[in-house]
Amino acid sequence: MSLDFQTLFVLVLIGLTAGILSGFIGIGGGIIIVPGLIYLLGFTQIQAQGTSLALMLPPIGILAFMHYYKAGNVDLKVAGVVAATFVVGGFFGAKLAHKLDQNIVKIAFGVIMLLISIKLIVSGFKLYFGK
Repeated sequence: MSLDFQTLFVLVLIGLTAGILSGFIGIGGGIIIVPGLIYLLGFTQIQAQGTSLALMLPPIGILAFMHYYKAGNVDLKVAGVVAATFVVGGFFGAKLAHKLDQNIVKIAFGVIMLLISIKLIVSGFKLYFGK
């Protein structure tokens, strides 16, 4: 994938969003980055998962990443941009979480999980039954 300005902008938004939400309510990788790569940049599910694993490689899963990488389902440039902005977003998300009432954080977590779940379920039904 070429990293033109528009693509780079989308990657930075994905990384910052995932980082902020990770720092704010403890979610990020699979819940934000994978759908972001799929719906905003047209990645396949497997490519998005492989690229997400690449950016989280040190702390999470080198063996899983290697399997995706060997199969050609990892974009290292994309993983690098999202990983860098994920760190920045995580810093600001954590600051926000510590300034708000913890019940607000809990509600935000639930709402975000619900919205993403609905989007994935509807998309899956459309793709599976729409054939």
